[in-house]
Amino acid sequence: MKSPKKYGVKTAIVATAATALFVSNVVTTQAPNQANAASSNTRNVILFVGDGMGTAQRNAIRLATVGEKGNLAMDSMPYAGLIHTSSTVPVTDSAASATAYASGVKTYNGAIGMNADKKSVQTIMEYAKSAGKSTGVVTTSQITDATGAAFGAHVEDRSKQSDIALQLLTKSKVDVLLGGGEDFWYPAGNPGKFADEPAEDPSEKSKGTQGNLVDKAKQLGYSYVTNKTDMQKAKSGKLLGLFANEEMFQQKPEGEGDIYNPVVSLPEMTKKAIDTLAANKKGFFLMVEEEGTDEFAHQNNAKMTIKAGQELDKSVQIAKDFAKKNPDTLVLVLADHETGGFSIEAVDAEDESGDGISKEDGPFAIANSKQNFVVDWTTSGHTAVDIPITAMGKNAQLFTGVYENTEVFTKVAQAMGIKVK
Repeated sequence: MKSPKKYGVKTAIVATAATALFVSNVVTTQAPNQANAASSNTRNVILFVGDGMGTAQRNAIRLATVGEKGNLAMDSMPYAGLIHTSSTVPVTDSAASATAYASGVKTYNGAIGMNADKKSVQTIMEYAKSAGKSTGVVTTSQITDATGAAFGAHVEDRSKQSDIALQLLTKSKVDVLLGGGEDFWYPAGNPGKFADEPAEDPSEKSKGTQGNLVDKAKQLGYSYVTNKTDMQKAKSGKLLGLFANEEMFQQKPEGEGDIYNPVVSLPEMTKKAIDTLAANKKGFFLMVEEEGTDEFAHQNNAKMTIKAGQELDKSVQIAKDFAKKNPDTLVLVLADHETGGFSIEAVDAEDESGDGISKEDGPFAIANSKQNFVVDWTTSGHTAVDIPITAMGKNAQLFTGVYENTEVFTKVAQAMGIKVK
């Protein structure tokens, strides 16, 4: 096992090199005159969040998918920047980070749509709805988990997932909701479509606190679906799809029941959401999250982190294809924070593998080559490193540079021509 001093120096070098490489890309893509960049308004916004996906994770996904000379869909975009991720403390959680993106405020970890004084703050999705646009949340996590919740709910504690579900239906009135988390939509004792206490995770069971919210959704005009076939057939502009008890995968330790095989894939959910929301001539705002890149990184499971990232990239390509046909669309890809202190290393028998959280994963094949790489970890938690953002489409040039996570809200509002109160 490496000494803390040696390990820290190596990690710092890796992080510094990755950041330097990304900043160089930012410099080459910088728009010459950002002051006049937003000449007209963006009609549609598709915001992708690879939860926990830092620069090194993106590089590992790239190497494993398209190799050293290839480019992912999320990287083949003309504008790039770096985002500082802190909340009111240096290391954020997903709730505070998503609130920064959604509402432009720094807040405490665990807050959903609340500022640091526990006062509600309007979200960009709510502004979009007020402007007559349709809205959507797609995720492989629970729809009511931190990232999706922060775009359409306001609670002091992210754990209040049934309260969040009710608000998504009745307050922010999100048009399309696709993901996991059925357990929070049904009261205890009512298992819904997905059985309580399944063999893969007996801890999962209905635990809703706001009554039967699936029935509530139906009363409000939502089409309710629980599988791919019904989702694809649904024609209503208001759509609720719940495809798992909790997350749409099992994030157990590597080789101990770690499963990434969603009932409906993230690309399939993304396409359905875009097709549904695009019917609104005034445009739409869609947030798409891949949760596996975070949950598997918490388990220091590089294989599944990469697999989840590949599904995210397929989803980004779907959005890019739409944006090419609809040039008034803005596509953004970012993360809420980095998870795991992830680094990419050469395969080296002289380099000790370590144990516990410092144990290396791999080797992994580099696509289109005979080479391999290994992944090393420094933590099972979040880190405070900057994360990359890539952008294409209408007003994408606004997103270059290095800035705070709260600026994402400001820039999206500017792109859409929304006057923030």
